[in-house]
Amino acid sequence: MHPALADDLSRLSELLQSARDYAAREVAGLAERPAAVSGRAPERAPLPAEGVGGATALTRFAERWAPGFSGSAGPRYLGFVTGGATPASVAGDWLTSALDQNVSGAGGSWAQELERETVGWLRELFGLSEAHSGAFVTGATVSNTIGLAVGREWLGERLGVDVSRAGAAALGPVDVLSGSPHSSITKAMSVLGIGRDRLRQVPLLSGNREAVDVSALEEALAERDGRPAVVVANAGTVNTVDFDDLRAIAALKERYDFWLHVDAAFGGFAALSPEYASLVDGLDAADSVCVDLHKWLNVPYDAAVQFTRRRDLQVAVFHNASPYLGMPVGEPDFLHLTPENSRRLRALPAWFSLMAYGQAGHREIVERNVALARRLGEGIDALPGLRLLAPVRLNVVCFTLAEDPTTERVSALAQAVAESGEAYVTPTVYGGVPGLRAAFSNWRTTADDTARVLDALAAASR
Repeated sequence: MHPALADDLSRLSELLQSARDYAAREVAGLAERPAAVSGRAPERAPLPAEGVGGATALTRFAERWAPGFSGSAGPRYLGFVTGGATPASVAGDWLTSALDQNVSGAGGSWAQELERETVGWLRELFGLSEAHSGAFVTGATVSNTIGLAVGREWLGERLGVDVSRAGAAALGPVDVLSGSPHSSITKAMSVLGIGRDRLRQVPLLSGNREAVDVSALEEALAERDGRPAVVVANAGTVNTVDFDDLRAIAALKERYDFWLHVDAAFGGFAALSPEYASLVDGLDAADSVCVDLHKWLNVPYDAAVQFTRRRDLQVAVFHNASPYLGMPVGEPDFLHLTPENSRRLRALPAWFSLMAYGQAGHREIVERNVALARRLGEGIDALPGLRLLAPVRLNVVCFTLAEDPTTERVSALAQAVAESGEAYVTPTVYGGVPGLRAAFSNWRTTADDTARVLDALAAASR
């Protein structure tokens, strides 16, 4: 054994304790760590020839790289839609690495069954039926890709084509209809050979909405003369967290032939709150569903879950035919359900967080985040230099400069806020107007944090 490996093995407890102590200090100060870090990164170092051992590697990291890591897990990082990591989920994530289970298949471990239990908990959390089977994946992009891949296979079934064997070209042109699709939808279409240009955007409801006009969707389906299609509905749009009428869209299946995929990456968590659950009424009628877990479930990157009613078609797409991996019989191993053969136990952090805080704890995070988003929206509305671009419907505040909101001026505003270290927000364009988004999904965020964000925005917009 290499001397550095042997030495680390002999002092493994000390090394892990050092890493634990360092992490604990960093997490304890997370609320005051700059939400974003600017400045030049260190020059790249050459690859070590012999290595310095784990303890020195920790020291080198703390000295060279840690100062440039942002407070993205902290309470005032409002960019993208990013959760933090609850204490229990961090513990679960550490154990995921320490135990290092291979959950491609059963593999002599109970780990795969823990993932199945966790998927079942999440299915219950989002109000889905037992007809929906699921698996953990890396994020919403892969979850959406799997949903569309199974939908593509369903189209083949309807048209008499085995797409998984004959290829996407044998299927012919595929139309994907949606009102305000996330960019990952067109990325998935590209990966699957459907093609980005096959997206058919359907008109939206009037009145500053991002939700699809169901009447317009019905017209688009009627024009297809019975040829099946894929419909992507949205449960929480990126800019304003608008929701399609899922129940009304599902009702169209009585008259038209389409696969219904619902992108509920973070909006699906509205199901946790009695006040907002009506927004996802009809989610259970979807043929496939995407939910991102490193957003509002607040587990570490990278984790999401996908659900579908047609696991048989999912196996047709993703099964790996090899004697040493086993065949997808009975309840198939997860390597037959997702693009990856090699899979870490992403379910364990989610299992820990759900076990530790339950449905009630995660509901409190959702409801508090929504209340704080509305508070920030009211504060922005009262500032002379800023204005809201849309109502605060759930947990995202979409806003811009009150005067002359050019791309350059809005970018300068975002940069000034980031350089203050007080907050981080991300750019967007809504209704043709450059703007910014402040997304509340972190379990740590409080009213005091929201006040500090508002102060930073006020100072930067003067």
